Amino acid sequence: MAQIIDLTTFTDARGNLTVIEKVLPFEIKRVFYIYGVDDSIRGHHRHKKNIQAAIALQGECKITSQSGKALPIDEFMLNSPSKCLIINPEDYHWMDLFSKDCILMVFSSEYFNHDDYIYEPYKQ
Repeated sequence: MAQIIDLTTFTDARGNLTVIEKVLPFEIKRVFYIYGVDDSIRGHHRHKKNIQAAIALQGECKITSQSGKALPIDEFMLNSPSKCLIINPEDYHWMDLFSKDCILMVFSSEYFNHDDYIYEPYKQ
């Protein structure tokens, strides 16, 4: 099941510094970011093996996740660079409602492998 984790953030008069260290449940093998999104819906898949961690570095977007064949469907508004959404392999997920300035960074536990993707949603 997808879950939000709070990232350690240090704040003073100079600004903010957020640290990602020893909090992800995997070794990072791939990093990508999504930006400049129109009103499209991205994702609509789950994985066989890959675990992901998503952070809205700027702006906001919504990530919807369904784990397993039963409801519920969980919605997460990512709108703070100190919040990180862990997306497990079984989490069928999609992203939408991107603000014009949104930069969504994603860390992955696996290198890209087309065979790891499952595009069929769970049946209700």
